[in-house]
Amino acid sequence: MLSTALLLVLLAAATYTDVRWHKIYNSITYSGIVVALAVNGVAALLDSWTGELLVQVHWLVPIGIGLGDYFGGILGDGFAGLLICSFVMIVCFVFFPGGVGGGDVKLIAMMGAFLGTSAGLEAMLWTFILGGATALIALVWHVGAVNLVAGVFRYVARVIRLHSFNAMTEQERQPFRTKLFLAPSALVAVVIVCIARLMAWW
Repeated sequence: MLSTALLLVLLAAATYTDVRWHKIYNSITYSGIVVALAVNGVAALLDSWTGELLVQVHWLVPIGIGLGDYFGGILGDGFAGLLICSFVMIVCFVFFPGGVGGGDVKLIAMMGAFLGTSAGLEAMLWTFILGGATALIALVWHVGAVNLVAGVFRYVARVIRLHSFNAMTEQERQPFRTKLFLAPSALVAVVIVCIARLMAWW
């Protein structure tokens, strides 16, 4: 449970800075990655030494072992989670510029380092679902449902007429831009994943 508690504290700190200043600081993510790899590395090393410590170790790292047995080696599932979640987020960062920032990439990488591959990817998917839903709610609140629907119809009509997906000018896009807060979504996502895993374990 120690690993999960540390992750939740770090995500709470990232949530505060993300909401307050629109930034996720390296001091949070980098230190979290180091701590996660240390805890998971020790857990994997103890598991390799003796099977009798398996139950005690999993109280420190309560999320089950997944693809990390194959990828992680002695560093365990946390290292594999770090690599795989980082790769997915870097792809999102490259192909969706402006939507995903560098802090978001490191935040999800930290989650993967703590949770491992299976739970890390699950938490990442929940993060995007919750983040997208929150952004949509904020957009409807800011623009208005009628204006949003009308804007979508205008955009679709222009795409059909011009045969181009870049039918809106930057000035036309501006009212529909909204901040995607991934840190609060990540915090809720980890809580959801941990509760689901604990319920399955019981």
